[in-house]
Amino acid sequence: MSQMHSGGCQCGAVRYRGSKFGRSSICHCRMCQKAFGSPFALLVTVHDLEWTRGEPKRFRSSNKVERGFCADCGTPLTYEYGGPTEIAVCTFDDPSVAPPTIQVNPESKQPFFDGLCSLPTRAPGAEPQQEAFKASIVSHQHPDHDTAEWPGRR
Repeated sequence: MSQMHSGGCQCGAVRYRGSKFGRSSICHCRMCQKAFGSPFALLVTVHDLEWTRGEPKRFRSSNKVERGFCADCGTPLTYEYGGPTEIAVCTFDDPSVAPPTIQVNPESKQPFFDGLCSLPTRAPGAEPQQEAFKASIVSHQHPDHDTAEWPGRR
């Protein structure tokens, strides 16, 4: 039996689990870019998806596809086309369980995408004011594990 993996939205109103994964892909299509507010969407097919808390609200982004998202916090969750549901990989409690194996729709790939990994990074401690800001943040995000209850609003 495959190991069960859980995930959900940022606020915890919608949670899911699954164990039987298909292809994990980076999609560069313009609809995914807009739905995720990002240069791409990272999605994995989950053949045995089960909603364990709440369920996504859906938006029909085309005549063939619905996209699921949390109605409370807006987190993009699904790509649904009539076959097995695809889940946004980074909504898993451990996103490393579904590394991408292919890129699709490269004709819409943003021209800067290929250079992203060569951008400089900020060294720890290089900007003390930024470090102090980060240290002062109190997260209201759902933790990266299942909870019996979650307040959702604070």
